[in-house]
Amino acid sequence: MEHGNLTWVTEFMLLGISEAHKPQLFLFFLFLLFYIVILPGNVLIILTIWSDPCLGSPMYFLLPNLAFLDICYCSVTPPKMLADFFSHHKTISYGGCMAQLFFIHFLGAAEIFLLIIMAYDRYVAICKPLHYASIVSRRVCCALVGAAWVGGFMHSIVQVALTIRLPFCGPNKLDNFFCDVPQVIKLACTDTYVVEILMFSNSGLVNLVCFLLLLISYTILLVKLRIQSFCGKSKAASTCVTHIIVVFIMFVPVLYIYARPFRSFPLDKVVSLFLTVVFPLLNPMIYTFRNKEIISSMKRLMIRYSHSGGK
Repeated sequence: MEHGNLTWVTEFMLLGISEAHKPQLFLFFLFLLFYIVILPGNVLIILTIWSDPCLGSPMYFLLPNLAFLDICYCSVTPPKMLADFFSHHKTISYGGCMAQLFFIHFLGAAEIFLLIIMAYDRYVAICKPLHYASIVSRRVCCALVGAAWVGGFMHSIVQVALTIRLPFCGPNKLDNFFCDVPQVIKLACTDTYVVEILMFSNSGLVNLVCFLLLLISYTILLVKLRIQSFCGKSKAASTCVTHIIVVFIMFVPVLYIYARPFRSFPLDKVVSLFLTVVFPLLNPMIYTFRNKEIISSMKRLMIRYSHSGGK
């Protein structure tokens, strides 16, 4: 078929999570509650760490960056998803779809790279404690965080570049509540086998390698902590366990979606919901409730503001 005879797709129709009215109403209030909790929770983490001079270690420099990434990440898909619950015609423009796809992969990849940096921070703190301050200095932290953002950008650019080259000239119904690579490329009116292989290499394979590296790193650190005996051992082990929980919560749905053939499976929407809505909610909760220093600092911050507000 010649390009001149094709009708190019200018918008995509999102089938959403559910077409039934009552489940949609329940899900709307549930996810609105999640969204209301996600934003203040992450903002509170950022304000708490920035306002407390005692939380000046590199780990507490990385946590606000993670919280900021979560704020950005949960602002890509949930707002439109919530608006679409009350819309009979759930559509997104072609440009809006590509923008959504770009920011999901940009922020998601940057967060994965940041988790790797946090693993490196724990490695230096546990294995080379005497040189920790000089190796993981503020300047190094800034450079590493910048590299995480650049890495996320490069990953996302590849995903978008491979997608926008595809011709979309026929069906435009996406069986999801947002635009993502697995659903979008299935609508292309051309053979996408090579593109799927390239995207799997850029996304699924990279995520799998990062996941395995993180698991191996934290396993080695926990074994080293078990063998060694030093002050703060239990705190270091608790921090590693917290990071492992976050790694599992993030990577299991990511690998389910991207480290397999791009076909539809019954759990696709549930896993996508967990990744885009629930995960950003759990992140601040896990890091806050498992860290006594942050909890104590939050209490001091609340007391300080309550006293200043009462004057």
